[in-house]
Amino acid sequence: MMATTTPAPRAGRREWIGFTVLMLPLLLVSMDVSVLYFAVPFISEELRPTATQQLWIFDIYGFVLAGLLITMGALGDRIGRRRLLLIGAAAFGAASLLAAYADSAATLIAARAVLGIGGATLMPSTLALVRNLFHDARQRGTAIGIWTATLTGGIALGPVLSGILLEHFWWGSIFLINIPAMLMLLLLAPVLVPESRNPATGRFDLFSAALSLGALLPVIYGIKEMARDGLSPTRVLAIVAGLLMGALFLHRQRTRAYPMIDLALFRRRGFAGSLAVNLLAMFALVGFAIFTTQHLQLVLGLSPLRAALWSLVPSLAVGGVAPAAAALAQRVERAYLIGAGFGIAVLGFAVLTRVTPESPLWLLLVGASVYAGGLVMVMSLVTELVLGAAPPEQAGVASALTESSSELGGALGMAILGSVGAAVYRREILDGLPADLPADSGDAARETLGGALAVAQALPADLADAVLHAARVAFTDGLHLAAVAAMVAMVLGAVAALVTLRGVQPADPTEALPSDPTPTALPAPAEA
Repeated sequence: MMATTTPAPRAGRREWIGFTVLMLPLLLVSMDVSVLYFAVPFISEELRPTATQQLWIFDIYGFVLAGLLITMGALGDRIGRRRLLLIGAAAFGAASLLAAYADSAATLIAARAVLGIGGATLMPSTLALVRNLFHDARQRGTAIGIWTATLTGGIALGPVLSGILLEHFWWGSIFLINIPAMLMLLLLAPVLVPESRNPATGRFDLFSAALSLGALLPVIYGIKEMARDGLSPTRVLAIVAGLLMGALFLHRQRTRAYPMIDLALFRRRGFAGSLAVNLLAMFALVGFAIFTTQHLQLVLGLSPLRAALWSLVPSLAVGGVAPAAAALAQRVERAYLIGAGFGIAVLGFAVLTRVTPESPLWLLLVGASVYAGGLVMVMSLVTELVLGAAPPEQAGVASALTESSSELGGALGMAILGSVGAAVYRREILDGLPADLPADSGDAARETLGGALAVAQALPADLADAVLHAARVAFTDGLHLAAVAAMVAMVLGAVAALVTLRGVQPADPTEALPSDPTPTALPAPAEA
């Protein structure tokens, strides 16, 4: 007698409304990554931070968020993802209020750190709850596509909303906009979003949580600092220390009956490959963003707000790509679609190699829209594969691993592509600067394009024009080589997808996966 498979239940109006509620915190958490871009002059004028404090006002949110993702994903699996979501919403709202009315740089840094903690609870919780709201594979793919578009759109929207608010209100308003959305989440999520958790997780392992923080935080800190200020022994040591802590973390996960991360996940077909492909996509998407924003402001001479508004064009252009890719994946092999997404990104970067200081704005926007469309397509499909490869009870950890790979990929992209562009700039500008330029001005102009623009403001018109032309040509030469490096990464991503993901489909949550050890079958030893 043949076994029959019960079709997965389809989500109805209630689930889709609940999903819409979940997009609110995701949008705001992603916006908070970039919302400070225009506010720094206002904050500096009122709070008078030191140079170090100003860096931490920017960076502490991202560092805390990245370091705690795995911990919070595992905690949500244990105590309930909806419960963790509500705790995170309360923390995020309270920290937003504290940040808005901060009366010192130290208070603002502390508030941004708490915002990072709240963000680390909200991001994996939303994705894990999506996994458990939508059991039908087609509906889940569409929802994950919308989730991906919301995440990437929020990062692009942050500077624009910040600029608009700062035109009319004081700098604290960029944080106050979080509070109504968090209140709405606290009111509606208990009614519309069902609770889900892993029923067999054992005691929460605080030592593993500390090890995961000690592994991710130094690595991402070291990579981002090298991207900004270059190589140094301290930054290399931070990365090495993080890798050693990561090795200890993995050893502890292998030896515990109820680990924070079940390493059997990585033996599931497509899981590790999907994380690697996601990392490569974020490598290019985040790593190249600095070139497009600098080209808009420093080469084309747009104001920050106008540049931010134009930078929305790629996001708007690719808004429907992720849901469309999910629909297409019902008929076409996902590995081929992911490979095609990387191929589309290659075309976009190829367009960007044709950009010059004299190129029209539309050429830059077309190239950025094409590569962003391809990469959003990749990210939505691999996110679905990661969640599909993990059993529903481990959705929190799977979500956190996806977002951790995104953070690491973005940091690597900024470091490697940024270093490529900077090296070309410093080499190429040597031949273009006027011979009669004062030595101190030449040194500043050779460092960065921004430095060259600052130097030009104090020079006579003819000399200033020569400096600006040389600097802008050198910058676009660096942009070209960074685009070529991104194209190489995209080819590697396409090959990785075709090798590791061919034939992989999101698992049916009703199907058992007997190849993995089941923690509930193990005796419960004393926890270390």
